[in-house]
Amino acid sequence: MGERHERLLLVSTNYAPEQAGIGPYATQLAEHWTRERRAEVHVLAGLPHYPAWRLDPAYRRVWRTVDERAGVLVHRRRHTVPPRQTALRRALYEATILGHGLLAPPRMGRPDAVLAQVPSLAGGLLAARLARRHRAPFLPIVQDLMGAAAAQSGIRGGGRAASAASAVERRVLRAATLVGIIHESFRPRVAALGVPGDRIRLVPNWSHVAGPATPRAAVRARLGWPQAQTVLLHSGNMGLKQGLEVLIGAAREAPEIRVVLMGEGSQRERLRALAAGLPNVEFLPPAPDTDFPDVLAAADALVVTQRATVLDMSVPSKLTSYFTAGRPVIASVADGGGTAQEVRASDAGWLVPPEHPAALAAAARELAADPAAADAIGARGADYARTRLGRAAGLARIDALLDEALARPRRQPAPPAAHATEEQPR
Repeated sequence: MGERHERLLLVSTNYAPEQAGIGPYATQLAEHWTRERRAEVHVLAGLPHYPAWRLDPAYRRVWRTVDERAGVLVHRRRHTVPPRQTALRRALYEATILGHGLLAPPRMGRPDAVLAQVPSLAGGLLAARLARRHRAPFLPIVQDLMGAAAAQSGIRGGGRAASAASAVERRVLRAATLVGIIHESFRPRVAALGVPGDRIRLVPNWSHVAGPATPRAAVRARLGWPQAQTVLLHSGNMGLKQGLEVLIGAAREAPEIRVVLMGEGSQRERLRALAAGLPNVEFLPPAPDTDFPDVLAAADALVVTQRATVLDMSVPSKLTSYFTAGRPVIASVADGGGTAQEVRASDAGWLVPPEHPAALAAAARELAADPAAADAIGARGADYARTRLGRAAGLARIDALLDEALARPRRQPAPPAAHATEEQPR
């Protein structure tokens, strides 16, 4: 290996082996820096727990450790993992991430830059503090807006927590050298938090999965899905903000349609109870990485749902995978949010009112009535993913953000030191 010229720190509560949410993006970014920039890359992360909100059994007795994965040093710190979400439990989760990170920051030389994936407020605070300590550029990438999330997601106590979360967000983002946002719909709210417009950069997420490789009929046969039955699939986290009750309602409205919920999350058992007695609702565990694209492509339509109150706080990461699968998307979301904007931009699906089971069922019946048209709509999504959501382009935008920050006046970095691995192995 050649000489490494940069030392970079990424703070991301979620990281591999987590397969959903921001974990895959953080992982691919860190490994890209190691491989393409030949940088010494450190990640400050939590213990694997998402989207099941259960601690990975392999880390049950781990307090703190350092893992080396694909040349990246991943410094993991223990924190609480609340199986059910309330504002108080979420605050405790964030507090333990912050406390342990402050108590035991990564043992490493001075970083040239510190980046943070920010749906975690604690992660943002930790990254800002470490950047300030080392006089290094600080670059948060806003994946979710936590103040808006607390207000919009329906979490118990969220209204009271929203102002506190927004205050922390304001502090984190105003300390940044530059701020990355994954969608233009975030720009007004980030600006309202006090970030000047000339410091905000668009860095969209990319499609982090490959396209399908196995014939749909073979996958459907393996999964036990009849070829003649219309299958609606929701993949990913089953949390409060998704409002997945609408899919259970759609299954009641259209008993001829099969509704499949694949994944984990705090609402999974509640949804199973709601679906009791419905033979056309199926729950599946998350598909392995190798099978995931094929399972998505085997469905007739892929569904993204959000509560009606969710407007500008998030754009589901699952959309990039949905488009890549080449199947139509049915989006049961608020018309003015970023998710609706993406479905319109791709021209790859239906927009239906949120929390409206009859409208969702009607869209499913419409696509079932014309399979050829549905295939063409899905193909537009695959084209959109290929031309607009490529991994190389997404990583290049973050590289450009990093290069711009590194070019700004700052203290000269110290010479690179050897990797430090003094933390206790697991």
